[in-house]
Amino acid sequence: MVCPPVSPVLVTFMQRNTVISICKALAIILMVIGHADAPDVVSAFLYEFHMPVFFITAGYFFSLRYLDDEATFVKKRFKGLYIPFLTWAVFFLIIHNWMFDLGILNEKYGNWSGGVTHPYSWHQMQQNLWNMVTAMGGYDQFLCGAFWFFRGLLVASIAYLIIYKGLNALVEKSSKLAPHKELIVPIGVCVSMLLLAAWKTSEGLRIITLIQGGYREIMGTFFFGCGFLFRKWEQHYKISWWMTLVFAVIVYLFSKYLTANMNWRSSFVQFISLPVPAICGFLMTYNIAHYLDKHEGVIKRILVFCGDNTLPIFVFHIISYKVVSLIKIWYYDLDFAQIGCHMVIHEHAKEDWFWVLYTIAGVGIPLAWTWCYQRIKHAQEHPSV
Repeated sequence: MVCPPVSPVLVTFMQRNTVISICKALAIILMVIGHADAPDVVSAFLYEFHMPVFFITAGYFFSLRYLDDEATFVKKRFKGLYIPFLTWAVFFLIIHNWMFDLGILNEKYGNWSGGVTHPYSWHQMQQNLWNMVTAMGGYDQFLCGAFWFFRGLLVASIAYLIIYKGLNALVEKSSKLAPHKELIVPIGVCVSMLLLAAWKTSEGLRIITLIQGGYREIMGTFFFGCGFLFRKWEQHYKISWWMTLVFAVIVYLFSKYLTANMNWRSSFVQFISLPVPAICGFLMTYNIAHYLDKHEGVIKRILVFCGDNTLPIFVFHIISYKVVSLIKIWYYDLDFAQIGCHMVIHEHAKEDWFWVLYTIAGVGIPLAWTWCYQRIKHAQEHPSV
């Protein structure tokens, strides 16, 4: 029997390294858990590293060929980050007031600190649109709370290219340093970002041209650089379960005694508390992803699909939570208006397990829609298959 030829695309898929895809899947699942009012010990643990993992995995794929082809890199970053941000930010801007008509949003219930959202006036909608286009701001905080990441990664990746290129040019001028530029330059970029973040947080400074002041972008550039460095030394990295446990313990100790995350209002103490657990958290995640990658099966396929489709989860996990909020309202006989809580219903959150259902919905619903859409699109493009 003659076997049909294997598609080059399928060959590429089978041969490619899927560990990083699984890393991204684990990170996006942790993000959804963190937004779902999980128990404090769980939230504190995962917030130490889950967002840095995204910047590290992005930096992992940075190529030095872009030093001489900056336009291609910038175009790819804008196409992959700015365009999706603008598309979905404008979409949620358009439906914002309609969400009040449906009861999805209201002025009675809001976030955990008591803040609520309001319908937009025509002027506010126009101003938000301007903010979206010019500063990647103005997005609906109650429906698009994770959208800061698009701006953060866009700025961080382009900043890394610019700073790397500039520092590389300086190092090449030194006959003593030039032979070691592949080590000096990437480390130099990372150290520069840490020093800049230290200066910013210690003095309470802001980059006024960046929404939220720039801390996330600075630290994002640092973690992006960490991903590039890890890729260079990945072949020398030894994976072991005991080191995975050590990394987990380090993250836990920081989450208990020196809590930090990528909050845009981070203090100097929170800044110095972030890099170590964030890097340890990435290595822990990478080790687990490497183990999962070696075991073929449904779990691996789902995680790879999830890691390759994080965008729909970023965009739609909050609105997907509303399905579970309806169940919680029915279960506890709550006021229906609580569906407007951001990001989830906070009542009984510390005593029940609804955060698990929120997580399943926040990940599962966007992925299910994406899978169906891709199947339909594939059937339309290949009707004979």
